[in-house]
Amino acid sequence: MKTQTVLRFLMTATVVVVAAVLGHALWRHYMYSPWTRDGRVRAEVVQIAPDVSGLVRQLPVVDNQFVRKGDLLMLIDQDRYRNAVAQAQANLNAAEASARAAGANISSALAAAAARKAEFEMRQEQSDRRQKMGDLIAREDRNDAVSTANSALASWHQAQAGGTQASAAKAQAQAAVEQAQVALDLATLNLQRTEVRAPVDGYVTNLDVRVGDYAATGMPRLALIDSHSYYIYGYFEETKLPHLRIGDPVKIRLMSGGTHLDGKITGVARGITDADNPTGSDLLANVNPTFNWVRLAQRVPVRIAIDTDTMPEGTLLAAGMTATIEVQPGLAVRKPVP
Repeated sequence: MKTQTVLRFLMTATVVVVAAVLGHALWRHYMYSPWTRDGRVRAEVVQIAPDVSGLVRQLPVVDNQFVRKGDLLMLIDQDRYRNAVAQAQANLNAAEASARAAGANISSALAAAAARKAEFEMRQEQSDRRQKMGDLIAREDRNDAVSTANSALASWHQAQAGGTQASAAKAQAQAAVEQAQVALDLATLNLQRTEVRAPVDGYVTNLDVRVGDYAATGMPRLALIDSHSYYIYGYFEETKLPHLRIGDPVKIRLMSGGTHLDGKITGVARGITDADNPTGSDLLANVNPTFNWVRLAQRVPVRIAIDTDTMPEGTLLAAGMTATIEVQPGLAVRKPVP
């Protein structure tokens, strides 16, 4: 009788101990093990907006189509932009002609100044020679020689001023040429921008434009998801963050078909919004006076790069898909989060 009692006690004690050990292990697993079901597939999204305005003449893509970098996404009506290029080219030609004429004027002014200088030197030499002859020449003739030399000097200075003015006119004409060239470059760029092309390889998403629509500058008309930018954001509870390190390998299981992927941690977010502590009046914190006895651990985003080399062929990734993430810290060299 006593033996049976002891056996029942031992069996009960064993069951209780095993249950306690299992319960503790499960509690530590759910509370502290680095895994989460709250994973999201993310990707870089490029908002495609035309750089020039106009009617959409061609739309060679459809929604969800895959495109390569440089492929044409939409074509804006080019007529007015071709006219703008032709006008800018005509203005440039006119400015260049004016610059050539200004250059010719400089040559003419310099030649005139050289002639005036030679005449002045001759008149000055004649005046000096007459002054040295003294009373052998009438005073009136000597005064006339001085006046003629002074007049030649004034003509030389006037010719020099004309050369300076011609140089300024040439500089102004050259500036006009540069302005016309800039206008032509801008018109050519606008014409090129009528062809809206894909900046990256990716998938056309939310195509919100049709042939004949008016596309305004800077207004996004479709989204392009970069096909080389998929990654995972795992939202880990703060109690699990001490077990995470950058570089740790990660096992990813997509909810879509249970596909298994490999990855590694590349970063941990350093801030999330505190919904319970908004800014009040006077820029002071508006602290909630209530306190809940049960506090849920905050979830912090952890960025995970997907190993595309081990991705199963035909795997479909879409931004927003959910996944289960399990970090395997023991399989990598542990480095502290910087």
